[in-house]
Amino acid sequence: MPSVASVAQVLGPTLLTLLATAPRAAAAESWSLAPAGGRPACYAEGAPGAVLQDTVSVANPGRHPVTVRLTGTGVPVTFAEPTVRVPARTRADIPFTLTVPTSAAPGDRPGELVAKDTDGRTATARVRLRVGGPALSALTVEHLAVHGDRITYELVNRGTTVLVPKLSVRAQGLFGRVLLDRGPRVLPVRLAPGTRTELSEPWPGRPALDAADVRLTATAAGGAHDTADTEARFVPRTAVTGAAGALAAGAALTVVRLRGRRAGKVAGPRSMDVESTGAAR
Repeated sequence: MPSVASVAQVLGPTLLTLLATAPRAAAAESWSLAPAGGRPACYAEGAPGAVLQDTVSVANPGRHPVTVRLTGTGVPVTFAEPTVRVPARTRADIPFTLTVPTSAAPGDRPGELVAKDTDGRTATARVRLRVGGPALSALTVEHLAVHGDRITYELVNRGTTVLVPKLSVRAQGLFGRVLLDRGPRVLPVRLAPGTRTELSEPWPGRPALDAADVRLTATAAGGAHDTADTEARFVPRTAVTGAAGALAAGAALTVVRLRGRRAGKVAGPRSMDVESTGAAR
């Protein structure tokens, strides 16, 4: 009678072979998602606002039906049937439409079609969208102002391309004295077409008493360029307090003088009235 050890030696390789091939067999029978026609990806091209059509396939080589739900990421996709039941050993072709966003910048935009079954398994198919139209690089600087030790402003992308702006700041005081000179540097900002962002620039060494002309210049690739100017007046608080006190004192003195004049004017007419009536005659 063979021993247990000898049986294990004989069955061991067989069991390992079965365990190794079982997942492959299951994977071979699992469903898949792919662009119709055996293409590696769904390719689409159109101008902003265009509605494009294509088809994706769900293949089910298994012995049981499968139900999947279809969605899209990265690009706006609408499926003719968002939930599809695919019988065993069957392929389902599902049409879909892809709408190019009206604000989309010219160029390539990647996306994916995603299918998910009731067990949570997912499969994806690539989408490559090319947006047509001229590339326009345009940038504006708006609402430039100085608030204490900070310079605030807004950058607006008025074009059709994504912008990574550069910024330079320069401020001159009275008689042309340079108060701030910060050369061009790339900002950690990516501006999509039609968007704006609020930013600020520190000015820690601003003058305590001066008048400054501030100029801010923003540039980006493609020739985008804009400049904004503003004025700032810096006055120490002690000077403001002293000026306010002087104004208050001057105002009080003026009131006293006015009251004195008014009193003299009132007394004068009364004596004249007495004299003009002739009652003393």
